[in-house]
Amino acid sequence: MPASDLDALRQQREQLKTQLATIGDMRPGSLVARYRKCGKASCRCAKKGAPGHGPSYSLTHAVKGKTITNVIPVGPAVEHAHQQIDEFHRFRQLVQQLVAVSEQICDLQLRQPREPEQDNKKNRARRPTGR
Repeated sequence: MPASDLDALRQQREQLKTQLATIGDMRPGSLVARYRKCGKASCRCAKKGAPGHGPSYSLTHAVKGKTITNVIPVGPAVEHAHQQIDEFHRFRQLVQQLVAVSEQICDLQLRQPREPEQDNKKNRARRPTGR
């Protein structure tokens, strides 16, 4: 493959690194709106077809095989959590692209003939043996 392909891949890698440097606050997980029934027979949520109380928002994600749930307060925090989750998805996508481009660079470098390395040994004068 021509060196221009390698140069293009290196440029793409640098662009991905630049984009990674702009990543803001991020968090993994899923944000779910929940509606619950309180269980009181006289409450409006007990009527047939009623959606229940809510929404309340739960952010869940796995940590060491266990699901962690955080309650996100209604209001601006919900939109902020959505933005953080979106930023995490962008981060993961950029990392996957960076790995793919880096792999292509490594493959191209393996196929290119290497220049012979210079002999780094010092030319040492032989010592007289004293014979």
